[in-house]
Amino acid sequence: MIETNVSRRHHDTFLQVIQSYYQLTKPRIIPLLLITTAGSMWIAAKGQVDPWLLIVTLIGGTLAAASAQTINCIYDRDIDYDMERTRHRPMPSGRVQPRDALIFAIALAVASFTLLTVFANLLAALLAFSGIVFYVLVYTHWLKRHSTQNIVIGGAAGAIPALVGWAAVTDTLSWAAWLIFAIIFLWTPPHFWALALMIRDDYAKVGIPMLPVVAGDQATVRQIWYYTVVTVLTTVLLFYPLHASGVVYAVIALSLGGFFIHKAWRLLQSPEDRTVARELFLYSISYMMLLCLGMVIDSLPFTRSLVTAVVSYLHLV
Repeated sequence: MIETNVSRRHHDTFLQVIQSYYQLTKPRIIPLLLITTAGSMWIAAKGQVDPWLLIVTLIGGTLAAASAQTINCIYDRDIDYDMERTRHRPMPSGRVQPRDALIFAIALAVASFTLLTVFANLLAALLAFSGIVFYVLVYTHWLKRHSTQNIVIGGAAGAIPALVGWAAVTDTLSWAAWLIFAIIFLWTPPHFWALALMIRDDYAKVGIPMLPVVAGDQATVRQIWYYTVVTVLTTVLLFYPLHASGVVYAVIALSLGGFFIHKAWRLLQSPEDRTVARELFLYSISYMMLLCLGMVIDSLPFTRSLVTAVVSYLHLV
């Protein structure tokens, strides 16, 4: 009986350790990065992605993102302790020590680089590694605590996975790849500033110069409005003039964009309404996921054939 209880305690402790390291990677953020990677891959492959390459690239991207987030947790453990919503994370709670977390982050980065180099190509591996470096040095170390533009410039780190996906398929970077990068880059400020409006007091408490803290709600929602409109307009460029995506994508992009603009307009009319800010934040996540899904659907050979058949029929009529 005693041996059984001891074994159970060891088992529970092991699971708690695994859970703590898992939480270091901020797993809720990663799926959105993978969706943008997949969307980019499907367009680059014209709807015919090698399943093995897709799996390898998504795993490599997951490992790279997990490494970057772990280092972010190490660096921000002081402010995480001061904020109520982050105080119970593995680092500030003391469940994981900084040295152990750093070893874990390095192992993840090495695994990501090796996997992408061997099974995709060196360009994809280098881009994934550059995402780690940019997120850690430029965003976490330099911008986050010192500039209201932290999210704007730092958003490039979140847009790099789209480049990784394109490079994994083609071993090059085309204008279309950079445009997808730009879409995600422009989408990041309205997405994150909507969240920052909701938790402004937490950022103010620890001295993080997020735009709502420094410039106030009115200035922030104006910026959200501008970036939202530009983001939606930019999405259409994949259809025209680049012709990287077709009419199905254009319809999906404009439909999703219309709702995005509407929600940003509502927030512009009610800058201090946290419910409206929350609605915009949640929709911005769905918007990016569905936009990437639209890229995938449009790129499929079946979709292209269907559109061609419809156009031919209309011409005959």
